[in-house]
Amino acid sequence: MPHGWLALLTPASHLAAAGFLLFAALHDIAARTVPNWVACAVILVGLTGHAYDNNLLIGLAAAFIVFLVAALCWRRGWLGGADVKLMGASVVAVPSGQILTFIVAMSIAGSLFAAVYMTVGAVARRFYRPTAVPTLRPTRLPARVVRAEMWRLRRGGPLPYACAIAAGFLFVQL
Repeated sequence: MPHGWLALLTPASHLAAAGFLLFAALHDIAARTVPNWVACAVILVGLTGHAYDNNLLIGLAAAFIVFLVAALCWRRGWLGGADVKLMGASVVAVPSGQILTFIVAMSIAGSLFAAVYMTVGAVARRFYRPTAVPTLRPTRLPARVVRAEMWRLRRGGPLPYACAIAAGFLFVQL
């Protein structure tokens, strides 16, 4: 049992992992990529959190299994490579007793997010018509992200699944 300031290590690691996963979700929305360093940071934070609870091997084994199953989904074209990395890394950061809850919450969040994304995409393809005259590109980041997202929605682009991974992690932590 950790004493003193070491008792704060696990909650601090969960908070840091949540911050990294939220960054990954926002980056995935904006650019449809997740930087490799984010998955590495989540793994390191998760290892730090497990350092004193004697469940490190359980967390690593579960992360390996989730990574293998997600890699099979990647091979079938159902998931992106960044999502596979982030899923495996986030399992390391989840408390060992809540790994199954995390996987279920992530799956439900992904399903709901996909349903909303497909609905908005169908509406965007049906009702949104780009102007014949090209307009000026927006200069502010939120406007640029919305414009790029509308472009992706009209063309049936990929889903930013890092959002579902972050939502599942936050569900487990709250």
